[in-house]
Amino acid sequence: MTGNAVQCSFCRQVQSSDIPMIAGMDGHICESCARLAAQVVESWGRKRSVSKPLHEPPVPHEIKRRLDEYVIGQDAAKLTLSVAVYNHYKRLQAVTTAIDNAMAPDRVDIEKSNILLLGPSGTGKTLLASTLAKIVGVPFAIADATTLTQAGYVGEDVDSIVSRLLDAADGNRELAEWGIVYIDEIDKLARAGESSHATRDVSGEGVQQALLKLVEGTTVKSNDRGRKGQDSGSVDTRNILFIAGGAFAGLEAILNRRVRPKNTGIGFHSIPDSDQDMEAAPDLFDQTRPEDLRHFGLIPEFIGRFPVITALQDLDEENLIRILTQPRNALIKQYQELFHYEQVNLEFEPAALSAIARDAVERGTGARGLRSVLETLLKQVMYDLPSEKGVECCRVSEAAVLGQAEVEYQYQSLEAEQSGKGAVSSG
Repeated sequence: MTGNAVQCSFCRQVQSSDIPMIAGMDGHICESCARLAAQVVESWGRKRSVSKPLHEPPVPHEIKRRLDEYVIGQDAAKLTLSVAVYNHYKRLQAVTTAIDNAMAPDRVDIEKSNILLLGPSGTGKTLLASTLAKIVGVPFAIADATTLTQAGYVGEDVDSIVSRLLDAADGNRELAEWGIVYIDEIDKLARAGESSHATRDVSGEGVQQALLKLVEGTTVKSNDRGRKGQDSGSVDTRNILFIAGGAFAGLEAILNRRVRPKNTGIGFHSIPDSDQDMEAAPDLFDQTRPEDLRHFGLIPEFIGRFPVITALQDLDEENLIRILTQPRNALIKQYQELFHYEQVNLEFEPAALSAIARDAVERGTGARGLRSVLETLLKQVMYDLPSEKGVECCRVSEAAVLGQAEVEYQYQSLEAEQSGKGAVSSG
C-alpha cells in the first residue's frame, strides 16, 4: 500500500474498485461506515423518544407485581411475559449503546423471542396484553387475527398490524419499530383452514404464510401519515416483539392422545379407559409441543417464529372469587362504584361470592362468565333503584344468587331522612 492510497477515516479500509469512498473536506468514508452512521443517527432519535424506559427499565419482578394488580393467578404466563418485556427493553438498550463498540469483531446481536399464549377462553390472555399496554413505555398495539385475510381480498391484510402500531406511536416510525404487538385469536387461522377444501383459504393458512416475514423481521411500506402529516415511510419489524394468543379449542384432544394414549387392547385382559383418565388434566396445556400445534393446524414455519410457548390454566372457584374482589378493577368494585352514583352501598355476603363463582364455573366461560352472572343478578335492582326513595344499602345473599330470594333493600331511618342526611337521588 502506497502512502497516496485513499483510506476510510473511520475503519482504515483502502479504496478499491469494489470499495468506493465518499470524499469530505478532510477525509473519506466507506459505504459500510456510512450505513453504520445512518443507523447511529436513527438510534439517537429512538433513544430520545423512549428515554425514560431506556434509562429506567422495569425489572421482571416489578412488571409481574404490576400485572398482579390486575390479573389473578396465571403466574407462569405472567413470569414469561415479564421476562420477555424486560429483555425487550434490554435489546433497546443494546442497540442504543452499540455505538461505541459497533466495530468490535466480537459484537453479539440479541435477537427477539416471540411468545405464543395458549389457554381456554376467559383465562386472561387479552387482559394480560391490555395490562402490559399500561406498563410498557414503548408503543403497544392489539390486532385480531380473525379480521386478517390475504392481500387482495376483502378484509385487512397483515400490514394493517404495523399501521396500528404506528397509530400507537403517534406516527413516529423510529418509536414504532421498537414496539410490542399482541395478535389475538391466532388459533382461528388454523381452524379456518381445516374445512377449506374446495375454496381458496384466504383467512387461514394463507394468513399464516403472510405473517411469517412480518413476525421474523421485514420492511413494511406504510401509506399512513403521522400526526403532523409527515409520511411514515417503511417500518422495519426486526425489533418488534410479537405476542400471539388463542384459546385453541380442541387442542386438549390432541394432547390427550399423545400424553395418555388410548388403550387398544382387546379381550378379557384389556383394561378399559375410565372416565377420569379421559378428563383433561389441569396442566395439560403446559405439555404442549410444536408437533401438537402442527396437528392442530398451524404450519411448522409459523410455529418456529414463536419459540416461547406458555399456557394459561382454567380458573377454579377460589381464583374466580379473588377476581371478583381483589384486582384494582375488580367486578365487585365496578358495580359498587356504579351504585355509588345513586348514593347507595352495595354489599355481598361471602357465601354469595362463592355462589357467583360456582355459577361462572358451570357456564364454562371463565372470568367472562362473572359479569354475565352479576348482570343477571342485579338487572332488576338497577332498573328499580333510580326510582326508589330512601334506599341506603343493597345486600346480596347466597339465596338471591340462587334465585331463592330477592336482593335485600335497607332504607334510611326516618330521622336521617328528615335531617337531610344521606338523601338519595331520584335519578
